[in-house]
Amino acid sequence: MFGGLGMLILVFIGFTAAKELGLAAGGQLDMSAALALIGLKTLIVLELLLPSALFFSILAAIGRMHHYGEMQALHAAGVGPGRTLGSVLKLSLVIALITGFISVTGRPWAYQESYRIEAEAAASVDLRKMASGRFVTLESVNFTTLIADGLDLDQGLHKGVFLHRNYQGDRSRSEIIVAEAAALLYLNPEQAVAGKFFNGVYYMFDDRKPQDVTLRFKELSITLPLEEARASYRRKAESTGTLAISQDPKDVAEFQWRTSTPVATLLLALTAVPLARSRPRESRFRMIIVAIALYVGVFSMAAVARTLVEQGKIGPVPGLWIVHLVLGLVLLALLKPRV
Repeated sequence: MFGGLGMLILVFIGFTAAKELGLAAGGQLDMSAALALIGLKTLIVLELLLPSALFFSILAAIGRMHHYGEMQALHAAGVGPGRTLGSVLKLSLVIALITGFISVTGRPWAYQESYRIEAEAAASVDLRKMASGRFVTLESVNFTTLIADGLDLDQGLHKGVFLHRNYQGDRSRSEIIVAEAAALLYLNPEQAVAGKFFNGVYYMFDDRKPQDVTLRFKELSITLPLEEARASYRRKAESTGTLAISQDPKDVAEFQWRTSTPVATLLLALTAVPLARSRPRESRFRMIIVAIALYVGVFSMAAVARTLVEQGKIGPVPGLWIVHLVLGLVLLALLKPRV
């Protein structure tokens, strides 16, 4: 289980690092912030990786014992299916408790920290560190897209600059600046600063009526108003206690997702035991296909149920618990002795 978990974590870290380190290389994040986000996102995804690793490890271990006749030998020696299930149950309870702690406590904390780091990064960007040839998108300022062909560190200038932004926040009007060079200053969240552009063309486009403007300039200064990052209400970062007393359908869905994760972990682990049954030397391919289908089906149904609860189409009762009720019935059916 821990071997499989380690592989899943490494794959996820590699995927996440490609994005976050790319932002750091482009000057949109500090390296320390990028590494912190990788760690936080890995903690968040553990609530899914732990049940997955447990489910497939039980499937592999018990399935191998059936394949080589070891389980039949244990049964002949008086070790019945109930004892095997009890052994799996002990480990599953431990992993379910860990998963529940991560889901109820660790996950909202990790989201809160990641939102804080991302907000601070958006509120304080050193455009002088922007890598050449990379598009930089900043949603927290009026301009949205910036790219430069080169960088002159001695003079502190970007060469071959293209900038696009919404005019004073109006999405129907936009500005484009194309310049030979630009001095892009450090954006401080406490005050607006000016960017200077040299030898270029300024365009303003109006989508509502033909009032486009073209202006050639030798030097142009523009104000880059930067709003302070505002901590908006973000459901995933809200404490579980607050969600528990909320009547909002979206809060209910988030609360039930967190509290049902350990139950899903336990039920999936126990379901893997009867799914792993096979005759000695019998191919395990059919068993693996059925197990994967069940695994995908459970999480797909949970995602659909969560959406329906958020939309108010399913009430808090049964809510997401209907999925785990179905999984429990499947487990009981699989545990029924074969004739």
